Amino acid sequence: MLDCLYIENIAVIERAEIRFHTGFSVLTGETGAGKSIIIDAINAMLSERTSRDLVRTGSDTARVTALFTDLSATAAEQLAQLGFAPDEDGNVLIARTIAAEGKSTCAVNGRPATAALLREIGKSLIDLHGQHENQLLLSADQHLAYLDRFGELAEMREAYAAVYREWCRVKRELSSADMDELEKERRLDLLRYQIDEIEAAQLKVGEEEDLQARRTLYRNAEKVAGQMNKTEALLFGDEESDGAVSLAQQAVAAAAAAARYLEQAEAPAERLQAALYELQDAAEELRSVSELLDFDPRERDEAEERWEVIRRLTSKYGATTEAVLEFLEKARAELQQIEFSDERIQRLTAEEQRLYKQLEQAAARLTDKRQETARRFAAAVKEQLTFLDMPNVSLVIDRQSVGYSATGADRIEFLMSANVGEPPKPITRIASGGELSRIMLAIKSVLADADEIDTLIFDEIDTGISGRAAQKVGNRLRRTADSVLADRHRQVLCVTHLAQIAAQAQHHYLIEKSVRDGRTFTDVTPLSAEQREQELARIIGGEVTVANLQAAREMLGN
Repeated sequence: MLDCLYIENIAVIERAEIRFHTGFSVLTGETGAGKSIIIDAINAMLSERTSRDLVRTGSDTARVTALFTDLSATAAEQLAQLGFAPDEDGNVLIARTIAAEGKSTCAVNGRPATAALLREIGKSLIDLHGQHENQLLLSADQHLAYLDRFGELAEMREAYAAVYREWCRVKRELSSADMDELEKERRLDLLRYQIDEIEAAQLKVGEEEDLQARRTLYRNAEKVAGQMNKTEALLFGDEESDGAVSLAQQAVAAAAAAARYLEQAEAPAERLQAALYELQDAAEELRSVSELLDFDPRERDEAEERWEVIRRLTSKYGATTEAVLEFLEKARAELQQIEFSDERIQRLTAEEQRLYKQLEQAAARLTDKRQETARRFAAAVKEQLTFLDMPNVSLVIDRQSVGYSATGADRIEFLMSANVGEPPKPITRIASGGELSRIMLAIKSVLADADEIDTLIFDEIDTGISGRAAQKVGNRLRRTADSVLADRHRQVLCVTHLAQIAAQAQHHYLIEKSVRDGRTFTDVTPLSAEQREQELARIIGGEVTVANLQAAREMLGN
């Protein structure tokens, strides 16, 4: 359950630490006091989409931390599957920090986590019914999800979906393989031409780099030869003068002669000798390199022709020889695939037929289970609606057969009959705002009995209701909180503006807004029994009068 919620710099809440308990808790306060900010903070903690405007003005970051204790087996298993585990006390601490510039970070028990992971973890910890969720009830697309959730059909649905995905894959392959004969021959001719053209070139990976170097040399051979001749003359001399090598030899001999009589000249003489060796080696190496300039002009022509072949292929099939060779492998594979297409089509057709039978069977099992689930679901919702003072409203689950899709072969829509004897109609045509709230609460109550989520949060589930209906809604929330699931007590939190609901809570929190030092602040305060009377009296009549206090005491007493 949600044990503690810590909020820092969220909207007008500078800092708040709220300790929650099992059972039924309500949050009340004046309009605009910041009740919805608590829900926004919980949504932020669950890593739902948030706005940078959520960060309190003047603050760099906002932070929400939630401590969950006494985890259910389902929640613990979900954590383990996602790579996180409760601490040694069986608790999990979830934190989210939102920066004013829009970035956010998430952590689970101190370990970094992605927003997507946090959303998955949150699904097993909290079921939050926001003000917008009533509108989801008007969407027939959501009805199938409600039914499958109640019937615990996730495993069966996934088994069907796996067959459906495989069937779709085979159908796509079959469609691409089943081309007409004329198109088939055209494609074969093109592939054979492309393969022959590339194979004839006998490309080698990376050969264009070596070829480019040779072409550069051939094109500049005359200029290079002139410089090499000049270098050789300077190194080895000519008829008119000695070269650098000869002069260096003379210098070494002179230095060696001096070193025989002058000890300090020995080291420089040795260095000159070493330099001479380097100079001689470099000179000989240059002579060897000069031999590269002695080439047949036909070699230059062959290099240019080869370069043109590579350029033509790379312009058609890829930017490099590697890309061209990759294209060649793909073309060979496609050619083989088409050449054996008849055999492949027969194999794929047989596979598609086999999968289609499996799909039919899986869809039929899913449909049968859904129809059986629909009867139980409708009866359970009817029971809840009767309790919520809507005894004449009944739920009819309309099923229509549709083509196979990722969710099965069923289109599910919830229809409502508002009065005895009236035909069922879509919810959008019969439900007012207050009725929609109670219908949604009835469905949520039924789903809660099927789930193992400990914490249920309702944000203004009481929209559009009052009087006896409000009392019934409060009673339903209290009973949901008091129900025991797998030897575990539930926790129900509700933001409300109705005294009939607030009076039935076991724990009451007041949301108050104040102005201090020119800034607006929102505080969250757990109320004592006397303070609850004061708050209920305010909700009842807007002012705390003797009559309103008496009415509040009576509500709490009842």
